[in-house]
Amino acid sequence: MSHFKIHDIESAPEASKPLLDKSLKAFGMVPNLHGVLAEAPGLLQAYQQLHELFANSSFDTEELTVVWQTINVEHGCTYCVPAHTGIAHGMKVDPALTEALRNRDAMPTAKLQVLHDTTLSVVRNRGHLSEEEMTAFFAAGYGQRQLLEIVLGLSQKVISNYTNHLAKTPVDKVFEKFAW
Repeated sequence: MSHFKIHDIESAPEASKPLLDKSLKAFGMVPNLHGVLAEAPGLLQAYQQLHELFANSSFDTEELTVVWQTINVEHGCTYCVPAHTGIAHGMKVDPALTEALRNRDAMPTAKLQVLHDTTLSVVRNRGHLSEEEMTAFFAAGYGQRQLLEIVLGLSQKVISNYTNHLAKTPVDKVFEKFAW
């Protein structure tokens, strides 16, 4: 059982109200995660800014999905895996890719596999990569920018995944069909 309140715009701390209004305008609803994060306005603001920055990184929609879902699955986030499955569908990402990520199966291309493997290694090894891993990443066509953008995506996912673990955030109705 969660002891965390899921705020709406009316119940949120004053500093979180415009942030939740921003969520409502962006998603047509206030996602439960955002309602939980609203208790700490700075955390909700950081999450929103990191999301926007990562979504506008150099990664395409498939690559964004690989980074997000690789981290969500590795962290065992039962809120974010369904949410990002729904988000991926909305971004027109091939459902075969989202299913492969959810099930820890091989990626459909060698380049996406390297992105997945590198992201997983960054998470598991706290940013330490071997020379072989770095070489494989760069040989796949990625550069220093993309390696650093994995850290950006991870920063966003640490906020959401860890918050969801602490709060036991219930999956939003719209994403329940993607339960994991």
